[in-house]
Amino acid sequence: MNVRGAAGLWALFGAVAAGSAALVLARPAAQRLSDLHIYYGAAEHVGAGRPLYEYVAANGGPFTYPPFAMVLLRPLTVLPEGALQVLWLALSVAAVAAIAASVRGAFGGGRVAVAAVACAVLVSAPAQSNLRFGQMSFFVVLLALVDAVGLTPPRWRGLLVGVAAAIKLTPLLFVVYFLLAGRPRDAARAVAAFAACALVGAAVLPADSWAYWTGTVLQTSRVGNLAWMGNQSLHGMLLRAGVDPGTLPVIWATLVAVIAGTALWRARTLARGFTVPPAGDRDRPAEPVRAAVLVGCATVVASPVSWPHHQVWTVLAAMLLVATHGVTQRVAGGVLLVVMTVSLGAVLGDVSTYPGVQFLLENARALGVAAVCLAGCGGVAAAAARVRSRRRAGLRVAVVGAALLACFAVLPLPAGADPTFKAYTLDDAANPRYFFASRAWSGAAPAPAAAVRFGVAREKTKMRVNGVVADAVTRLEYRSAPGGSARVIPLLAVVAPGPREFSFRSANLTHGRLTAYAADGRELAAFTDLTTPTP
Repeated sequence: MNVRGAAGLWALFGAVAAGSAALVLARPAAQRLSDLHIYYGAAEHVGAGRPLYEYVAANGGPFTYPPFAMVLLRPLTVLPEGALQVLWLALSVAAVAAIAASVRGAFGGGRVAVAAVACAVLVSAPAQSNLRFGQMSFFVVLLALVDAVGLTPPRWRGLLVGVAAAIKLTPLLFVVYFLLAGRPRDAARAVAAFAACALVGAAVLPADSWAYWTGTVLQTSRVGNLAWMGNQSLHGMLLRAGVDPGTLPVIWATLVAVIAGTALWRARTLARGFTVPPAGDRDRPAEPVRAAVLVGCATVVASPVSWPHHQVWTVLAAMLLVATHGVTQRVAGGVLLVVMTVSLGAVLGDVSTYPGVQFLLENARALGVAAVCLAGCGGVAAAAARVRSRRRAGLRVAVVGAALLACFAVLPLPAGADPTFKAYTLDDAANPRYFFASRAWSGAAPAPAAAVRFGVAREKTKMRVNGVVADAVTRLEYRSAPGGSARVIPLLAVVAPGPREFSFRSANLTHGRLTAYAADGRELAAFTDLTTPTP
């Protein structure tokens, strides 16, 4: 039964992998494995003798990894890009299976469990994002995980973490874990491997290495808009919450120190309870896996940038919670697994009528990984064990969840907490979804009778407001929530002759305020019930 169950799950894994790869390859060429396209183009750029970090792909993306990553990527250009895309997808799927096999000790080591973990990881949003963009996060996670769990021979442990860190810097946090866990030799080997790889990068690409380590490494803005919802890091969440730029670094550093520090301390506690077994030992305890995954989650928290493909560690943490004993952990793991598989902001957009709830849904992955770091992958087991009945445990989970949701429901967040906000300009006027006002209200009159007239269009994850203003209006402002900073809405002559139009979108309009001003600063009109269009 075990064998048949495992075979069925692996068949499902293969079907999901094939379907995912087919969907990726069916995308238009300009959108297919766009990050891999950046790697490939950057490698050709360097091969032509041009500076690595001056390269910008046709899709606008630069190369952001350390020089050693390019040393590894350059040989891949011997293949045509189309062939490389197929190979990359195959290697990525194989890496998922290898990751699942690496954590088998936490799931009893059974074949069914390994196949189930592989399926769960593959259907998750981080895995699908890796496949869609052609990212290398699977390989970085696999290197660090294999090393931290102790699957490598004792005399080589730490080397893979050093190599992973030379490709992407965040695995350096595992060096701190090795020191806390009483593995100083592993830490030393990791640092030595990292330094050796950096020297290889410097030898092959000296000018690029100098440029990277003396400046480019600190330019996090090169990877894109850090306030975008896809950046599910603490830093990104604080940006979306509208935290003052002057205090943001201090607040972010404090939160990282507390949350990542707690995860490292919990990992240390787990590490002190076992001895890493020899490589190849099949009867491996669960603690090494839990400790490694906790540290991996800490790397997600500590990084200022955490795109979906970086969050494989969080999926593994969810699976570990599901596999533990106790209602609390399993419910938490199930919820986290859902969060890491679907976009709650999109799926539940119709019911998130409050800015706080919308903010919670859109930042659920950042909050989830922070909760894992603070509570541990089963770190709440002791508390759950003290609960005498499953019914009482379930009731506590429900009460706490309802209380947190209620807090977010009434929370008046600033305008910066509305990451979907955008005011449209003339460049967007060709899209009829953005500008429909003049068609409805222009009529024979050159301007609307009222100072402002608008209509509302509801979509899955946002609301669109389109309108026209009278000649007396010289400035139009929108605030997403009370106390939030004002957003200036451009007033545009889309159709001439005709009234000036405006168009913007927002997550929801429940607490929004639209205000029109005259040239002398007088308030001409204000609207707080934006869900109801003007006549």
